[in-house]
Amino acid sequence: MKRYSDRSTEKSMEINLEAGFRKSLRRRETVFAVLLSAVLLAGCGSRDDNAQETGNTPETENISGIQNVSEEQEENLSGSGAEDSAGGLPEEDAKEQETSDIEASAEEAELPDGTYTARFQTDSSMFRVNEACGGMGTLTVEDGEMSIHISLGSKKIINLYPGLAADAEKDGAVLLMPTEDTVTYSDGTTEEVYGFDVPVPALDTEFDLALIGTKGKWYDHKVSVSDPAPAEDKAPETETGVLEDGTYSLELTFEGGSGKAKILSPVTVCVTDGKAVATVCWSSPNYDYMLVDGEKYLPVNTEGDSVFEIPVLCFDEPMQVIGDTVAMSKPYEIEYTLTFHRPQE
Repeated sequence: MKRYSDRSTEKSMEINLEAGFRKSLRRRETVFAVLLSAVLLAGCGSRDDNAQETGNTPETENISGIQNVSEEQEENLSGSGAEDSAGGLPEEDAKEQETSDIEASAEEAELPDGTYTARFQTDSSMFRVNEACGGMGTLTVEDGEMSIHISLGSKKIINLYPGLAADAEKDGAVLLMPTEDTVTYSDGTTEEVYGFDVPVPALDTEFDLALIGTKGKWYDHKVSVSDPAPAEDKAPETETGVLEDGTYSLELTFEGGSGKAKILSPVTVCVTDGKAVATVCWSSPNYDYMLVDGEKYLPVNTEGDSVFEIPVLCFDEPMQVIGDTVAMSKPYEIEYTLTFHRPQE
């Protein structure tokens, strides 16, 4: 009995010791957990305190950073604008100086009031000064305003307009009306033609001048006035280009169109009383009329390839004509360039 009692006592002591150890372990874990929580809470409190002192949460700090960058960019842009504005002043001054220089040059180039002869040049042989005038017109300057009187080759051009053809067709457009001029050719013959007084905005500078012929269609052209000389001085002599009366076989240079049809070379040119007329034969029967210097010419034949008799406005220089072809689904006016070459001596 005594041995059994001792064993029970030992067993009881082991159980008590184990229970005490476990209890102590739980206390240590609890204390450790409390200490760890305290440390964590202390750290968060410090961070919150810093945030409260600065007034910035992490999100606020990011927003503040973006605002600072935006403000810096805005400042840079404002500074750049200020510099551009400041830098723009010299540029404006430069433009004003350039304008002043141009105006000064224009003033120096202005002619005194008076009457002059001057060369009138155009971009087309269909629109030019009468050959009897040698390419010259009478330039009048009054109160600084310039105009030139030109005599044309016929009465086929009925109005001019100082500007574009599209504007000439508008209501209220002020058209230049013709005058009736008498020109005298080198052989002594005379002819009644139309003349016009054309405003001249500047010398030696191209400007727009539209025309309308007897057909009723407006055309755009570029013209210029140059080489003014006092009217009392003798105008420069120029060659009219007219051949002596007779019949000639002349080489022709043909340009324009698609190349499917052309005027054959050589051509026969008859000169009578200083006026040259060419008989031109097309390589196609599909041309129903031609326009030369605003005048309409019909074929002189009814069968075979189209043949026309047209005036020769100049020699050894390009001359523009229009041919109307019916080869396509509808008629088309096509512009061509003809150059009649003088006979080789």
